[in-house]
Amino acid sequence: MRGRTEAKNGRRDFSLNRWTATFRRPDRERAFLRQLLPQTQSQLRIALIVCAVFYVAFALSDVAVLGYSDKALQLFMARALVAVAAALGVFALARQPQSIRAPSVVATAVEVVGMSAFMPVVLHRPHEIPWHAMSMSIMLVVVHLFIPNSFVNATAVSIATTVVFSLLAIHVGALSVSDTLTMTMLLVLVNTVGIIAAYRYQCLGRRQFRAQSILRHLSFRDHLTGCYNRRYMEEHLLEQEVERASRYPAWLTVIMCDLDHFKVINDTYGHPTGDVVLRHFAGLLRAACRDHIDSVVRYGGEEFMLILPETDLRGGVRLAERLRRAIADEPAYRDERHAIGVTASFGVVAADFSVVGMGGDPKALITRADELLYRAKSAGRNRVEFDEFARAPMVA
Repeated sequence: MRGRTEAKNGRRDFSLNRWTATFRRPDRERAFLRQLLPQTQSQLRIALIVCAVFYVAFALSDVAVLGYSDKALQLFMARALVAVAAALGVFALARQPQSIRAPSVVATAVEVVGMSAFMPVVLHRPHEIPWHAMSMSIMLVVVHLFIPNSFVNATAVSIATTVVFSLLAIHVGALSVSDTLTMTMLLVLVNTVGIIAAYRYQCLGRRQFRAQSILRHLSFRDHLTGCYNRRYMEEHLLEQEVERASRYPAWLTVIMCDLDHFKVINDTYGHPTGDVVLRHFAGLLRAACRDHIDSVVRYGGEEFMLILPETDLRGGVRLAERLRRAIADEPAYRDERHAIGVTASFGVVAADFSVVGMGGDPKALITRADELLYRAKSAGRNRVEFDEFARAPMVA
């Protein structure tokens, strides 16, 4: 059953890809990125501005070493290019405030420009390779930990930069073989530590998101059936659907349903068997409803409620009758010794909000559906009773 499966496989739904440090399910990853989007954009803007300022400020060291020469001017232009890229990145973030891909694209582009602009510094100031290696180490740490970016993109930029820098150091020949090897090993160490730290940081953020999502799920879901719980329905769900139906306006149908003689099952076969029957019943209800449109609520005990937006009385009654037959025709529990069949009673009420308008208390719909359910019980059970609201289902 769908409700039980979701609850049982909740942890697997949030599993991480060990190579990319992202959720395996694309929808989970998008939800995570969207939740962090305002924070990511703010951090990225600050990081770009700070990096651009320091990058340009180090032009002073170029002048100190090279004087006011053509080489110093070339390096200044390279550094200015980084500032321009950072400014364009900030502008792009402002133009795409809702895009979850924009921060990663901007961060990667600016990192590539920044690392590329550093290579002319190595070529024009070849006798300062140890200082350049120190600068490169700091830049790698910035890429891994300071600039918010995807783990894969940041790792690719850092590794590619390390390879290019090491090859340039060998090309200029300013260091001995042993010094070049030592420098390369130190850069590899910085990369390794940065990659491990970034990986842990990315995974930690997603584990926190998973914990928050599970807690949020538990706060409005019934743990046994996976349906919405009564508290969430009363505080959010029903009022939200009534407001939507009133705004457009549209039909809204509420179905109250209850398993007949459920206490007998608990008393005869035990509560564990009763739980299986409830999950079976909830699974049938959820399977009959439209995903992301209709809602199934465990109202209490063996009583459930269906909220059906944009469904008129005829559609609600047709669904209730289909469910009534499905529940009666299929055993709710079966083992080697027993095959337990159950029936259910239904109360269906529908309101056309283009006629009844909007008032004050959405729970009037529940009250009427409950009355109809009681009528079905009194009339012999295993039946559907229905009615249409002729006035606003609200009490002003």
